[in-house]
Amino acid sequence: MAARERDIAELAAGLRARIVERRRAAAAGGPGGEELAETAREVVEGHAAVLPRAEREQVVERIVRDSVGLGPLEVLLADPAVEEVMVNGPDRVYVERRGLLEATDVAFEGEEELRNAIERILAPLGRRVDELSPMVDARLADGSRVNVVIPPLAIDGPSLSIRRFGADRPGPDELVALGTLAAAQRDLLAAAVAGRRSVLVSGGTGSGKTTLLNALSGFIAPAERVVTIEDAAELRLRQPHVVRLESRPAGIEGRGEVTIRDLLRNALRMRPDRIVIGEVRGVEALDLLTALNTGHEGALSTIHANSPADALRRLETLVLMAGVGLPHSAVTEQVRRGIDLVVHLERGADGSRRVTEIAEAP
Repeated sequence: MAARERDIAELAAGLRARIVERRRAAAAGGPGGEELAETAREVVEGHAAVLPRAEREQVVERIVRDSVGLGPLEVLLADPAVEEVMVNGPDRVYVERRGLLEATDVAFEGEEELRNAIERILAPLGRRVDELSPMVDARLADGSRVNVVIPPLAIDGPSLSIRRFGADRPGPDELVALGTLAAAQRDLLAAAVAGRRSVLVSGGTGSGKTTLLNALSGFIAPAERVVTIEDAAELRLRQPHVVRLESRPAGIEGRGEVTIRDLLRNALRMRPDRIVIGEVRGVEALDLLTALNTGHEGALSTIHANSPADALRRLETLVLMAGVGLPHSAVTEQVRRGIDLVVHLERGADGSRRVTEIAEAP
């Protein structure tokens, strides 16, 4: 951080403290962004009038940013190329751009400032993080996913990650242009989805599974009723008849949880033509296979795996975890009959994401 910028940051922090004291003395509630900006300008004009106007505005912007925004993360989130922001304690902030991790020179003044930013993120969502509940996974209004882990679980200070999902998702043709799909693969998958074949998209973290799943959904006929089920609503389907369902964690009192399995069971009663599950990661795999083998064809979903064969084996393992006593041979047969294609994605060392294999279930 340049010396002049550091001076502005220190001045903004000092004046922000004065504003807080003024509000506290007046016994007023916390101001909104516009009201705070007006108050900040008054204080800056009174205590830093010697600064050039441009720098006074910088101080005002910083006060507002650090009071009602996300502090130093605002500048990173303003960059549309940033796909994910990762905060490993107050002074270590990384971003992912075009599939590659980069260290930044952005830092919080201390752990307290980072905790304040985390609270400002979670408060509008009705969530909180503390020693009794030191981990939170949530979704912002724009669809971005937020994960927070605080001490004592996070040893080096609060950990915050924000995975961004823009309003637009690349379609199949755009994925071909990006090199994720070959034209022949696009045509094959288009025919498979239109023909109501069940498709499982596999790959590692950040390989582009959800992006591809969203693109594949574009091949579903507009007349079909689609029900999507997700932990965090990331899909943006363009069909006119879509019902979006999202799971819910237990509240602070430990009640009110709604799982993917609960939603899937309910979705079967909603007369779906297609079921799209953001990710299969638990015992809901049993209900999915049961649905696929009882007339609900053409489902789409993703799964974490290193290859198509591993994806099918993992699906079998998740079914067995349901503990219903099915023999392994019966589970294998259900997987074989329920899943038609496995599309596998990999992320290269250069950050590119590509479909490396499309396999039929044996």
